[in-house]
Amino acid sequence: MLMQCPNCRSKDIGKIGSQQYYCWNCFIELSILGDEWTVHQVEADGSLSSLDDIFTAEERKIQ
Repeated sequence: MLMQCPNCRSKDIGKIGSQQYYCWNCFIELSILGDEWTVHQVEADGSLSSLDDIFTAEERKIQ
C-alpha cells in the first residue's frame, strides 16, 4: 500500500493512531476508511473539519 497524501502528494506521512495518519508536509489528518482516505483539517481549537468534499473518491483512493 502506497501512503501518499491526497492533498499535496507527499509521502511524508506519520502514524498517529490506529488507522490515523498525519501529513507532515501540509499538516492535515488522514484516516483510512475501507480503501479510501478521509481527510481532515486540524483547527486551532484541536477540532477536525472534514475536507472530503473537496477531493474526488479517486483522489482519496489509497494506491
